[in-house]
Amino acid sequence: MRLLFVHSDHLEFETTTEAGEGLAETEGVPMEGRMEDCVTAFVSVESEDETDLDAVVENAADELRDVTRQLNTRKVVLYPYAHLSDDLAGPESAKTVLRNLESELEADFEVLRAPFGWYKAFEVSCKGHPLSELSRHVTPDRGEDAAEAERAPSDWRLSFPDGGTVPLPETDAISSLDAEDADRVSDDMRAFVTDEVEGETASKGERPPHVELMQEKELVGYDELSDVGNLRWYPRGKLVRDSLMEYVNDLVVDYGGMPVETPVMYDLGVRAIREHADEFGERQYRFESGDRRMMLRFAACFGQFSIMRDMHVAESDLPLRIYEMSTYSFRREQRGEVMGLKRQRAFTMPDMHTATRDLEQAKDELEAQAKLSLRTSEDLGLNYEPAIRMTRQFYDDNREWVESLVDDLDKPALLEILPERHHYWSAKIDFAAIDQLGRPIENPTVQIDVESAERFDIEYSTGDGTRHPPILHYSPSGGIERVLAALLEAAAKRETPRLPTWLSPTQVRFVPVGEDHVEYCDALADDLESEGVRADVDERDESVGKRIARAETDWVPYYVVVGDREMDADDGDDEEAFKVTVRGEGDEREMTFEELQEAVIADVGDLPKKKRYLPKHVSKHPHFTGR
Repeated sequence: MRLLFVHSDHLEFETTTEAGEGLAETEGVPMEGRMEDCVTAFVSVESEDETDLDAVVENAADELRDVTRQLNTRKVVLYPYAHLSDDLAGPESAKTVLRNLESELEADFEVLRAPFGWYKAFEVSCKGHPLSELSRHVTPDRGEDAAEAERAPSDWRLSFPDGGTVPLPETDAISSLDAEDADRVSDDMRAFVTDEVEGETASKGERPPHVELMQEKELVGYDELSDVGNLRWYPRGKLVRDSLMEYVNDLVVDYGGMPVETPVMYDLGVRAIREHADEFGERQYRFESGDRRMMLRFAACFGQFSIMRDMHVAESDLPLRIYEMSTYSFRREQRGEVMGLKRQRAFTMPDMHTATRDLEQAKDELEAQAKLSLRTSEDLGLNYEPAIRMTRQFYDDNREWVESLVDDLDKPALLEILPERHHYWSAKIDFAAIDQLGRPIENPTVQIDVESAERFDIEYSTGDGTRHPPILHYSPSGGIERVLAALLEAAAKRETPRLPTWLSPTQVRFVPVGEDHVEYCDALADDLESEGVRADVDERDESVGKRIARAETDWVPYYVVVGDREMDADDGDDEEAFKVTVRGEGDEREMTFEELQEAVIADVGDLPKKKRYLPKHVSKHPHFTGR
């Protein structure tokens, strides 16, 4: 089903002539009508909807509730409009959907439904604000839970680096382990198994701490003028996001990935979109009025496949690694699924595709890229728990390799063995951080794709012809937003929360005791800035205690109170000029300026060194939230 919503000052219609013999509704619907201050929903029922009419009605009703909530209205016009699609359902199915959708909404809304099968004269007045025109694509898909219920269950196991593997029943999975195995399983892996194997959501109904922290720390917020789940980034959060993006870019290039950039949107037409829908789970459709075609926004997969298809690839070029930082990826999250930085409708995804010679080379690449993902966990200060997922056939054919992979990862891994292949991949590894509530945040992932090369006509040349290469999908960090979610959740678990020094918006803060000390603090901050350290000065007309409290609230890793003693000691070349408070340490450190600088630089190491995004003086830091 295609839906085009117009927030209307009014909608008025009048039937003129029947669109075809036997098509027109004549009973139970008005032949003319008008509604003020409403949402007009132009509706095209499509052929795929006929597979489950009840489901498409339910999903369309959810979308209408979502849109009307955003627009704060309880009045809806349902207007049959065939021009949104070139693949329409049969007339009787369309009538059934429209009638049932009206019935579904009547309990909560004032509904006016225009009749099906008529040419109509209509007038609509659009309110013209940023949310006044919205489009949706609704399918009869009943969601992952319903689809999974029809499949045979997975075989779950826990594999240890020494080669031991134990089965996990779907109930009481962790308690089924013997004492020795239980001692080797971390609390995070226990939580991961409970969620994945037993299907139990920890702390159900509670919001994870990062949702509050991202706004409290003025990192990220929701934009009320945008679609649900779209975020706006404030300077502190943008610095963190930009640093993470630079980090991943450098990591992939060092590994051998070749960066590219592909279009945000592709004009494929409705049928072509449907033909490739399975490959692109992260997608959003937008109707372009006038040409009856659909503009399609994909994750990076499609653009990179297009590049590979058009290349001349020789066997000597393999493995061929094409990489893109996809800053405009979309996921059609349903109402109620959007949550903070963990699930959004628009997100940033580092994405690399590796064409390989054969399955053996694909397995080597998967192992290398999985180990690279664990390196990101070290650089980010996060604990990742691995889940290795594969088909039964892949596991039976590669059992020894799976055992050696777990050994190389050097930590217990959750194994999921699927009875048959339901996806485009035959094997994959997901890495999950566990939030403070005990729920997984899946971040890095690497997958062996066994279909796309053939479907997209990607080939490489050999001495005796051409072949389709196995292709790996890889995100070394996962979505950038999810990385920040995991970082904030990890911070919330600590007694003294903080971000890694290289990601802290302010790395060093100087707190001058009085006005006479501000100029000296400015010079110190400038000296650090010249060495790649982000430093600022809190010269506000507040007590020293309040400014220290602000440094604590801002999670500043290093801060220094500067008064006469520090200035005099510096003039006298005192080797211990400063008492430095290091976040998370109980006592102050006695340090020279050079030692302070060296400590911060050592913390950061080879990781990105972005310049400060906010002014040097804290008095010039505006408040971005709390209106």
